[in-house]
Amino acid sequence: MEEEMFLACRLCPRECGVNRQEGERGVCGENVQVRAARAALHWYEEPCLVGSRGSGAVFFSGCPLRCIYCQNQDIALSRAGKVITVSRLAEIFLELQEKGAANINLVTASHFAPQVVRAVRMAREKGMCLPIVYNSSGYEKIETLRLLEGTVDIYLPDLKYMEEDLAEKFSRAPDYPERAKEAITEMVRQTGPFCFDEDGMLVRGTMVRHLVLPAHTANSKKVLSWLYKGFGKRILYSLMSQYTPVTVRKDYPELNRRLTRREYQKVVDYAMALGIEDGYFQEGRSAQESFIPAFDYEGL
Repeated sequence: MEEEMFLACRLCPRECGVNRQEGERGVCGENVQVRAARAALHWYEEPCLVGSRGSGAVFFSGCPLRCIYCQNQDIALSRAGKVITVSRLAEIFLELQEKGAANINLVTASHFAPQVVRAVRMAREKGMCLPIVYNSSGYEKIETLRLLEGTVDIYLPDLKYMEEDLAEKFSRAPDYPERAKEAITEMVRQTGPFCFDEDGMLVRGTMVRHLVLPAHTANSKKVLSWLYKGFGKRILYSLMSQYTPVTVRKDYPELNRRLTRREYQKVVDYAMALGIEDGYFQEGRSAQESFIPAFDYEGL
């Protein structure tokens, strides 16, 4: 069954239909072999995912979305990556648990979803008992998410755009708003309301991230409005100010600068006016830090 999924791959909304089993590559840039660029304790996540232990992040190579401002371009564009077997992936999960990780954080794994499910099952059979975090762009198919039901404990999707023209310009995916809304609805259905343990660590639920882009606060307000009207206090919110220009864009000059404090505060004020209380805002100094890890194959 798993092999058949890659003969004409439609795991993501791109629905390329390429034969990844035979080495063909679609928009994600990857064939059937699992590739990753780093597996290590990661500290640049929300406090309820990191705590004092760190999140056990596995950064997978390739990405079905490929936003033009992506901070992780080396892996998103498949420039970095090491082939690992499913059994090795299961071992990595166990090693991260031994290092004290608070959870297993799967970063951009949708194009490897069937292999991830198998690796988690193998690791759990050998004693891995950490929550599984599915860290996603939000550009997902419901059918793929349903493969993950029972495997994933915490969904951590982005909701990048409510405006189709922005989704087309920045991610070449005008269907992003609809696909992401469907995906987040499915994620919340699977996890139910968020739940913390006695140490304040998130063990189940959905937390939606939104990165505020320079000059596009109107889009951010639409994102927050849709989320709060649909899910209210059943989800956690993470409003991010860390946008970092990684390449010079002559076509979209607004992306060549950081977000201003005034722009971010405008969106924060809107969130508070809506009634959003459960979640995280980034302080101004946080946006000046580097959130880009070294993709040096550590832990693989």
